[in-house]
Amino acid sequence: MKMNWRKNAAAAFLAAATVLSGTASAADIKEIRFGVEASYAPFEFKSATGELQGFDIDIGNAVCAKLKAKCVWVENDFDGLIPALQARKFNVINSDMSITEQRRAAIDFTDPIYVIPSQMIAKKGSRLQPTGLSLKGHRVGVLQGTIQETYAKARWSPAGVTVVPYQTQDMVYADLKSGRLDAAFQDAEAASKGFLKQEQGAGFAFAGPAVSDEKLLGVGVGFGVRKGDTELKNALNKALKELKADGTIDRFAAKYFDVKVVLK
Repeated sequence: MKMNWRKNAAAAFLAAATVLSGTASAADIKEIRFGVEASYAPFEFKSATGELQGFDIDIGNAVCAKLKAKCVWVENDFDGLIPALQARKFNVINSDMSITEQRRAAIDFTDPIYVIPSQMIAKKGSRLQPTGLSLKGHRVGVLQGTIQETYAKARWSPAGVTVVPYQTQDMVYADLKSGRLDAAFQDAEAASKGFLKQEQGAGFAFAGPAVSDEKLLGVGVGFGVRKGDTELKNALNKALKELKADGTIDRFAAKYFDVKVVLK
């Protein structure tokens, strides 16, 4: 009796230690809790009935199906996603988060899944360009915690540009529409589908070309996981690789985007 109790206790301790250390095998993954900022169409947004949908949501559900795991979605402000991941509020960030050197210092990422260019929008005919010289004295809205905020503050603020961070992308669009902002800087597809092709985007257009900067804007979008969650990361990578190979992610991209975005 005592021996069995000790064996069971030891087994329970080892199981708990395995979960806490992040070394559970792929077969042990019964549930994936995705952290998401749900106001960034077409990546993640809500239907009229409040249901989460979008490109990243479709990918997440497909990954859960591959791993035979239950998908749980946890909504969180974008700038708080990394702290919430570290605090174990969820175990994967799936919210159009680009892989950058700065973020790699705090968390790990899967292999890049897709890449979206960053582009500025403004009123048609404004002649504004995504440069410090052109934007000097103007106000540019960005989503708080994004690579676009990092880039704008590093490259444009020193030139006299007022960079205004917002907690949600919808707030950026609202202030752009009302005239409290002169421009907004975000993913090009988010700008196109979430604003320019919507009724509120009438009278606005892309201002200048896409902006590229590998150091600040990253090398593509991946899932974020906690440092040390190696088995989870490997399981996610395997599922994502299979979903790319069978064309599933390409089909999702064609559903939401006008350009090819999936990385091979």
